[in-house]
Amino acid sequence: VQLQASGGGSVQPGGSLGLSCTPSVTIFSTNYMGWYRQAPGKQRELVATITNGGTTSYAGSVKGRFTISRDNARNTVYLQMNELKPEDTAVYYCKAGIRLENYWGQGTLVTVSS
Repeated sequence: VQLQASGGGSVQPGGSLGLSCTPSVTIFSTNYMGWYRQAPGKQRELVATITNGGTTSYAGSVKGRFTISRDNARNTVYLQMNELKPEDTAVYYCKAGIRLENYWGQGTLVTVSS
């Protein structure tokens, strides 16, 4: 299983960016998909997840600013990031849980700086 992530880039504080992740298998085969991030010198942390049934969960630090969604027709999961802060700067990773296995996509860098 491969996950193709795209999006990210650089933005000023208060700006918005979007990420997308497309698995190489049908999205319906996943138990859940999510986004994690790893800032320099820090551990990888959960950002948001969405289950196959559409239930979402968010880290407290992004709740109200980030939105995870899925488009079944496009077989893609999105992360819309608004009101970005410098502390959101990190490499963002897409993850898929399929049966008992976890799969990771390549990271995409998000930089929030003035």
